[in-house]
Amino acid sequence: MVRLLPRLAGIATRAVLVAAGLVALPLAATPSLAADASAGQAIAQRWCASCHVVGTAPQSAASDAPTFASIAARDGDISGPWLAFRLLNPHPQMPQVSLTRAEAADLAAYLATLRK
Repeated sequence: MVRLLPRLAGIATRAVLVAAGLVALPLAATPSLAADASAGQAIAQRWCASCHVVGTAPQSAASDAPTFASIAARDGDISGPWLAFRLLNPHPQMPQVSLTRAEAADLAAYLATLRK
């Protein structure tokens, strides 16, 4: 019986490691949900272009709203969470915009492409 305990402990340890590996396998096979800058550009065109210049080509906006290039050039991290938080309480001239976390991340990824 004394010899059997270390052997059972070894088997139990291996079983736990195998189970942990099987649980982690689907997680490793799942692609990461990276932000999509091209989707962010489409969101900007749809929701923001009526006031902001969203592209890099020279054009005029319908208001004195800052261009996306100038927003991107600001110091600090323009991340999806920051952008989502910023849009929760927009300034008075800006309409209420509700974006999902993924959309905010996509829009932030597009802004990052404009950073020089």
